[in-house]
Amino acid sequence: MKVVIFCGGQGLRLGEYTNSIPKPMVPIGTRPILWHEMRYFAHFGHNEFILCLGYRGEAIKEYFLQYNEALSNDFILSEGGRSVELLSSDIQDWRITFANTGLNANLGQRLLAVRRHLKDDEMFLANYGDNVTDAPLNDLIEDFRGRNEIAAFLSVRPTYTFHVVEAGPDGTVTALEDIRTKLRMNGGYFLIRREFFDYLEEGDELVEEPFARLIAAGLLRAYEYDGFWAPMDTLKDHQVLQSLYDAGRPPWAIWRSADVEPPGPES
Repeated sequence: MKVVIFCGGQGLRLGEYTNSIPKPMVPIGTRPILWHEMRYFAHFGHNEFILCLGYRGEAIKEYFLQYNEALSNDFILSEGGRSVELLSSDIQDWRITFANTGLNANLGQRLLAVRRHLKDDEMFLANYGDNVTDAPLNDLIEDFRGRNEIAAFLSVRPTYTFHVVEAGPDGTVTALEDIRTKLRMNGGYFLIRREFFDYLEEGDELVEEPFARLIAAGLLRAYEYDGFWAPMDTLKDHQVLQSLYDAGRPPWAIWRSADVEPPGPES
């Protein structure tokens, strides 16, 4: 199944990182967050990617044109460095379409721009390009296949907490409690049928006008997920993800887990 990833955002809240590279290229460990997302999809057998490029898209092209698998896989070096034998591989079976979808286009227009690359596929996956999860993707796909909805998305809880304040009439604080909201939000992982394009018009944003039309028709599903999910919207978010990576077992890297047997590829 093809995976559309929106890679055109600048990511202004990530400061100096995105002065020279697009947000999906901000690194976690030795690889950009974009690679971590693609590796997640590939783990479930979905290794045909369509990258919607925009801001500094050439940085993404150059990264993959110069890709060095030895940086993320074990290998044997011999002959004084002249021979490198990879013991495993990550992107050898990936097929990646690099599509320029405009500098300032919204996500809906980026999706319309790559529609021709989806051909006549019944379904496809899509992702924002700046978050990671360990959600059981193929279980969601199997369930979605058996339903009538045209689109679905991962529904998650925000990772941040906030302070609830109680104060007297004069403004004197009587209580201050740090709580986590019970609200849920769009997690940025989408399952979409090709009929979605019947609800997406020129100028529409991805999840505003077309989703409102789907809601009115009863054709939009949310999959609640309370496992690991994390965004990379701010410098603090990046620091959290980097610390998880540095700890040696990032929860989204399910391809590393000996306890998880990846299913075979699926068309």
